[in-house]
Amino acid sequence: MDPLPKDTVVAVFGAGAMGSGIAQIAAQAGHRVLLFDARLRAADEAKRRLQATLAALAQKGKLAAADAAAAAGRIEPIHATGDAVSAQLVVEAIVEDLEAKRELFRQLEVVVARDAVLATNTSSLSITALAAGLRHPGRVVGMHFFNPAPLMPLVEVVSGLATDPAVAQRVHATAQAWGKAPVHATSTPGFIVNRCARPFYAEAWRMLAERAADPATLDAVLREAGGFRMGPFELMDLIGHDVNLAVTQGVWEGYFHDPRFTPSVAQREMVAAGFLGRKAGRGFYDYGPQAQPPAPCTLPPMPAPPGVAACGDLGVAQPLAERLSAHGVGVERRAARPEFPGGALESGGAWLALSDGRTATARAAACGVRDLVAFDLALDYAAAPRLAVARADTCTDAAYAAAVGALQAAGFAVSPVDDVAGLPVLRMVAMLANEAADAVVQGIASPADVDLAMRKGVNYPRGPLAWGDALGAAVVRDALRHMHEHYGEPRYRLSPLIARRCATGGRLAH
Repeated sequence: MDPLPKDTVVAVFGAGAMGSGIAQIAAQAGHRVLLFDARLRAADEAKRRLQATLAALAQKGKLAAADAAAAAGRIEPIHATGDAVSAQLVVEAIVEDLEAKRELFRQLEVVVARDAVLATNTSSLSITALAAGLRHPGRVVGMHFFNPAPLMPLVEVVSGLATDPAVAQRVHATAQAWGKAPVHATSTPGFIVNRCARPFYAEAWRMLAERAADPATLDAVLREAGGFRMGPFELMDLIGHDVNLAVTQGVWEGYFHDPRFTPSVAQREMVAAGFLGRKAGRGFYDYGPQAQPPAPCTLPPMPAPPGVAACGDLGVAQPLAERLSAHGVGVERRAARPEFPGGALESGGAWLALSDGRTATARAAACGVRDLVAFDLALDYAAAPRLAVARADTCTDAAYAAAVGALQAAGFAVSPVDDVAGLPVLRMVAMLANEAADAVVQGIASPADVDLAMRKGVNYPRGPLAWGDALGAAVVRDALRHMHEHYGEPRYRLSPLIARRCATGGRLAH
């Protein structure tokens, strides 16, 4: 399917930050853009801001001066709905209210041509509901940009039950021609990103509620070991807790109170207190002019043991053994103890074991090992600057110090986490992969589009399905099963896709 030609007129309704950004994208792509806002003079003010933005891009060398001037000249404020009569693509970016958007579409369908596309930038409302009652519901499609629209590459092209597949294909091709990374999605609560990202926040809230660690420590571990651009608490502060809670609430209600999406009572309290994050000057962190960011909890230096024993198959943690050896901690490879399920490292009397969703205490008891220290998953053990650990209740101080000292000798900053089921990175990755797998099973998007959406929409270092494949479906399955056994909640139920891949040996991302 070909994109809309450059001589196609695009109308953008809503001249706020998102609407202005969409107008800028379309104008830079060569389209004449009609910009409307119901607020008096808002479209004219947005035009002036866009002129300044484009001129600044030219000054920075990111855009040729002639191209910047031409793009600005293609943006035309309009002051009545009827002025959009020539538009072949309308993108609405007005208030996130179902009835307001439906009323706008009712007005527009008697203004624009019958074959004009009506696209909505909604992040959460049903495309099916928005199109219901219109004369030509097949031309209504979601075109969900991410904020800031000119910078964020992802566009979710969302089809409702009535959306004509050719319309969705044309919008997808157009977004691609505009330099975006579009993905197809079915209209369901949260679409791809806002649904599949919920565990990143929900599991952070659960670990905080269990006093596993403070927000600064959990954020640091997920950034420095997990490779996430931002930790969940600093990201919620950036998004705004009111916005984040509203999205979670919407997805939870949309899925009929599925416990996997249950909102956090603590976040509701933060919103009630007005601790909304950066925009309020206070959230998890203080954003006042003299505020200093809190430091994550990092264990003090401890003596390194002369060597360690690598027992069994460490799987994805094998590079950790190589890093220890490269930093002067000898590694002796042995067969795993028969009673020990999975590989471990024995260090100065302590067992170091990759987190598998159980508490370190439960794993030590199951293995008949007293001095066990669990370490977390890392995106790249060869380069990660930080690693989280949890000690079994039976682990002695001497054994714990030896295990920590071994990791520190390899260059890790070691952050202690209380002995909860599943350490932070493993827990997040398992839950994200599981949620992504369910999105595929339910026909919301293809595996490739799910992974692309999570990388381009929320900057995850890997697509969750590809990450699950890197770990192995069985590792994800076992982590979820162990957390389900620990908590006894359907929140950790296993996706049928992961179960099938464990049985067949296939890949989640294909």
